[in-house]
Order: sequence, then C-alpha cells, then structure tokens
Amino acid sequence: MALHKYLARRLLLMIPLLVGISLVSFLISNSIPADPTAANLGERAAADPQIVAAFRAKWGLDEPLHIQYLTYMRNLLRGDLGTSIRSHRPIADELRRFLPATIELATAGIVVSVIAGVAFGVISAVWRNRPIDFVVRFISLIGVSAPVFWLALIGLLVLYLRWGVVPGPGRLDPRVVPPPNVTGLYTIDSLLAGQWSTFRNALEHLILPSLVLGAYSAGLITRITRSSMLEVLSQDYMTTARSKGLKERTVIMRHGLRNALMPVVTIIGLSYGSLLSGAVLTETIFAWEGIGRYAYNAARTLDFPAIMGVSMLIAIVFVVMNLIVDLLYYWLDPRLRQG
Repeated sequence: MALHKYLARRLLLMIPLLVGISLVSFLISNSIPADPTAANLGERAAADPQIVAAFRAKWGLDEPLHIQYLTYMRNLLRGDLGTSIRSHRPIADELRRFLPATIELATAGIVVSVIAGVAFGVISAVWRNRPIDFVVRFISLIGVSAPVFWLALIGLLVLYLRWGVVPGPGRLDPRVVPPPNVTGLYTIDSLLAGQWSTFRNALEHLILPSLVLGAYSAGLITRITRSSMLEVLSQDYMTTARSKGLKERTVIMRHGLRNALMPVVTIIGLSYGSLLSGAVLTETIFAWEGIGRYAYNAARTLDFPAIMGVSMLIAIVFVVMNLIVDLLYYWLDPRLRQG
C-alpha cells in the first residue's frame, strides 16, 4: 500500500475518533455531582438567586446538555475552545502558555526512559538468568511499581534537601530571569538567546522531575525490550548471522534489536503521549507550570470549559502519537508496504 493512501486512511479514521472522545469527555465532565456556580462564586454571591442565574446564563449552564454540546462543537470547529470560568481568559491561549513546559519535561522524561529502558532491556536479554539480569529486572520492577509521588518526595528529600546535588522545585531558580519567550521551552530559548547560565540552570531543574516522570516508562520499556529480544535471539536468522562470522555486537544490534523494535516503538509512542498529556502529580510536586498542573486547578474549581480543553488536547496528543507509531510501523515492517 502506498504511503499517501495509508496516511489518508489513518487521518480519516481520526475524525470520528475525536468526535467520540469529545462526546465522552463532555458527558463525564457534566456528570460530576457538583455545581460550578458554588465553586466559582463567593458564599454570598452563591446565595443570591439573581447572581446565580446570571452566572449560569453567561456560561451556558442553563441550557440542556445537548444544546451545550452542540454549541461547544460549533465553536470547536471554528478553533474556539471557549473561555476559562476561573481566569476569564481564552483556553487556547492558556494551553499555549502551559504546554511548552509539559513538552520540555515530557521530552526529557522520554529520552531518559528510552535510553535506560532499551539499554537495560538488551543487557537483561543477552545475559539472561545471570546476576546482572536479576538486578535489571529488580530495578525495572521498582520503576513500574513505585508511586510517582513517593519517588518525587524521596528524590526531593535525599537529592535536594540532604545531599544538595539537584536544585529544588520550579523550572528555574527564584533569582534567575527566564529567557526571552520564543518557544516557551527554557532550555531552547536560553540557547537561542545565548544565555548559557540560564540554560545550565534550566537543565539542572529538569534532572530530578524527568527521572521521576520517566521511571515508570523506563521500567516498562525495559521489560518489553527484554521480552522482545529474548524472542528474537531464539530465531534461526540470528544463528545464521553468527555462523557468517559477524561480531556478537553486530549480531545483537543490527539483526536482533532492529527486529525487536516493533513492540518497543508502540510502548515508546504511548508513553510519550502519556507524558505529554500532563503528569499531574509530578508537575504539582515540582511546581512545574505545565498542562498537568493546569488540569488539576481546572478540576479543583470545576472549570468545565478548561477541563474540556485539556481533554481535547490530550485526545489529540494520543491520536497524533498513534499516527506516528503507525507510520513507524510502515517504515519498519515491509509487509505493510506490500499489503
């Protein structure tokens, strides 16, 4: 199948998927047994029927649910995600403001996950049932089992408060001035501005949260890589490659790892999508002004338009990551190009 046909089919399938996600998100958001009026108005204002009626009319909460949904979809088709009840600012502007911080943290987290996960997975498979295999499997078990908030708190307690080898919460030290806003990513913007001290400070602040955020993904990638490599190492073509006199490293990396990448690519794509959707606990503990913390504040104040905006952003992130994974499948698997 030609690439353009394959891509067109995947893009067409995205449309009903996004519509279905928007409907489910809307129904779930509005089924919460709580009133946003009481959460966003003061106690005295919430006791005044006229103020409550005006508030509900302003935000369309007095309309039937199906009318609210149709209005939301009509505005969404025009690129309007609505206005935040809490901040009274366009949600699209707020998402553009908070998204770069999450992209920066998620990218650092997935880089840590991929490097550690693939390396540990290959090592564990090659030296199966040896001491190093048991050590790697134990570390990966901790990664997928330990709660994120526990790892974050332990990391802050030991590495920041006790040893002082990493900086505290936040994207920069309090006295460091953020670089000029170009991309919203402090590491990139400081490099573009030639502010090397700011770049170093931003990079240091990424170390601990990226390790905490990437721990689960690293453990998962390690286990999937190990399992896939063990299956590949038992194949006949691996024996054939060794019989040709190739070096063991070449056999493992060129013939083994490449053929074991299919399930690993899936996990990496889904993990990156999950990290991009906003790690609420990690961003809250590390005072990281990203999508996760924004979603937490929106849920806390029952800001329904903001909740819907975050939900649609997360849906788009996962759909796009699935599309990228499918394209990588197309490149890695010749059967898809011939089917």
